[in-house]
Amino acid sequence: MRSGYTHLTKAHKFAAAGIATAGAAALALGVAGTASAAESSSVKPVAWNAQTFSGAGQTELTQLSDTAAAQAKAQAATVKATAAKKQADAKAAEKAKAAEKAHAAKAAAGRSEARKPIAAPAAPAAPAPKAYADNLDGWISQALDIMHAKGIPGSYDGIKRNIMRESSGNPQSINDWDVNAQAGIPSKGLLQIIDPTFKAFHVDGTSWNIWDPVANIVASCNYAAKTYGSMDNVNSAY
Repeated sequence: MRSGYTHLTKAHKFAAAGIATAGAAALALGVAGTASAAESSSVKPVAWNAQTFSGAGQTELTQLSDTAAAQAKAQAATVKATAAKKQADAKAAEKAKAAEKAHAAKAAAGRSEARKPIAAPAAPAAPAPKAYADNLDGWISQALDIMHAKGIPGSYDGIKRNIMRESSGNPQSINDWDVNAQAGIPSKGLLQIIDPTFKAFHVDGTSWNIWDPVANIVASCNYAAKTYGSMDNVNSAY
């Protein structure tokens, strides 16, 4: 039993759907029209002001440009400094390498160089021979130096005193009248010594010539030292 419900046929349903659709479309169109009208009445075109842009906007662009230029300049300076440092480091390394190479070459040359023998110090020059005057004082002085070297006693005064008594200082003096002369062996020279005595008491380093004044003095003093202790002790013919 259908208690008051009226059954709709298919034709009725299609008709109702069509009406609903048309109403919705009309409603949407009305709303769109209202919104378009409102939008048209409220939106106004904005006028572009070139002066305004060239004022505040240009200032901002200028600031940005200056900042970019400063940054570029700083970056260029950094690049330049880095390049200079690299170049300086390269030069320093090259210089150090050259110095090390030179040092190594010098060391190698020093090791390979032949060692020169150290010369022995030169011997001290021999002292120049002592010069003696060619007179009685010179003959006595030279004779005394030889006597001291040979350990023969005697003094300058003792020698000169006996010379003056025997020959008056004449190295060519000869006694041709005493017993020695009579025996064929006359006394000769400064201290009047005979040939056998001169030969027996001759001192090495002096002449073998009995007439040589220095040889005559040294041989005579050598004889007196053996016989009297020293020529200083002789005060007469001996």
